[in-house]
Amino acid sequence: MMNIVKQSRKSNSPSLPKKQFFFGKNNVALIATVLLATLLGTYLDLLLVHSGFYTFPKRLFPKLFSINILFTLVILPIITTSFLMVMSKIHPFVRPLLLLIIGIFAYLFELMAERIGLFIHAPKWNHLNSFIGYILFFMMMWRFYSLLVNSTKNK
Repeated sequence: MMNIVKQSRKSNSPSLPKKQFFFGKNNVALIATVLLATLLGTYLDLLLVHSGFYTFPKRLFPKLFSINILFTLVILPIITTSFLMVMSKIHPFVRPLLLLIIGIFAYLFELMAERIGLFIHAPKWNHLNSFIGYILFFMMMWRFYSLLVNSTKNK
């Protein structure tokens, strides 16, 4: 049996406004930032793959794409969304620590992906590049998101 609780008609307190997910001010900023992250991630992968820094031997539609579109179109947006949601809820002094943790996880994931054959780096590649690159990438995404959120608050 299910009980549904409704606000009493005799109540003087106003009902709580419903939260909108897709059209809230911060969610427009979130969607715009995730789209930017997807585009930037895709173009960076294209550039680095075509420059010979790394390849993706196992990828979806290998005859069509030289990059791993599963990562750039699914995994990166999920990680970016999660990152932005966590960053917006944590204390500003903890944010650099989260960025450092992301850099470490990117470094470790890259090593693991190479071991299982998802990734092949050129001998000239230094995994420190990924550590620093992901920290800078997510710093840029956070800055872009923050600018969008703050610009909508000032209107």
